[in-house]
Amino acid sequence: MPDTPDIPEPTGQVSDAVTGNWVDTIAPAWSRPYLRLSRADRPIGTWLLLLPCWWGVLLAALSGGDFGRFDLWIIIACGAGAWLMRGAGCTWNDITDRKIDGQVERTRSRPIPSGQVSVRGAVTWMGLQALIAFGILLSFNTYAIALGIGSLALVVIYPFAKRFTWWPQVFLGLAFNWGALLAWTAHAGQLEWPAVMLYLAGISWTLFYDTIYAYQDTEDDALIGVKSTARLFGANSHKWLLAFMIISVLLLAVATIRALMDNANPLVMVIALGGPWAFGWHLAWQMRMLDTKNPDSCLRLFRANRNSGLIIALFFAIALLL
Repeated sequence: MPDTPDIPEPTGQVSDAVTGNWVDTIAPAWSRPYLRLSRADRPIGTWLLLLPCWWGVLLAALSGGDFGRFDLWIIIACGAGAWLMRGAGCTWNDITDRKIDGQVERTRSRPIPSGQVSVRGAVTWMGLQALIAFGILLSFNTYAIALGIGSLALVVIYPFAKRFTWWPQVFLGLAFNWGALLAWTAHAGQLEWPAVMLYLAGISWTLFYDTIYAYQDTEDDALIGVKSTARLFGANSHKWLLAFMIISVLLLAVATIRALMDNANPLVMVIALGGPWAFGWHLAWQMRMLDTKNPDSCLRLFRANRNSGLIIALFFAIALLL
């Protein structure tokens, strides 16, 4: 394997894909360019889109003191929907960024700039994924369906954010954490304040992990004029990351208390609040390990945020069993 991704590998493997991933090893050859376009070989994005959904439905179930069969369906449907909409969103991102991607070392090997997929083929693939996801969304109540449709505006805007603001991570957070609102509403039938607090906590979390991710590309981004919080913060990154961590933990705790203060017994409240507490310690560990000058460190810690989000879902699930 060459040391840099200047020339895509003959297999078409993307430079920052997970080594030995299923797309590059067992997926049919004809499907691989499209699966790479959807980032199926890099599953962390699906996790980061899915986990706020699970927070939303689990905390809503804790708030109401009930978890039924339909909640299990919400969990499964959000999993499928996250995979599909993350794929559609990434396809849209790669369509709009195809010229930029060709100038950035880490992204030159992506399917469109490397010539594996045409723009027309990418548009067709994006539409197919979005259509199937819409079919899943129709299984929810009217309010949740409306929220799901409303999220499309954020998906469309996000790829352009880095062209006009130093804070594109905010737009990513707005889009990636929408599932907290949607899944809560799918369970409760209405949008309530704890869901909004979860949403805001998720946005702050996104600013944390996607700033870490953006440090991989600061040199190339500076050359081509792409904006990011990583470039904006520079050497002050740890101060900003600490602020995002504190905001995320506090908002998660407020959401949990607000959801449970009327119905939960003290043990349920303590277990549920263990989620934000352990989540905060995991983010603190990431900050201790972070080396913003080392792209491998940034990518490894960015991927570690799957575990950060799972911690919260695990504590909420345990509290539901009490």
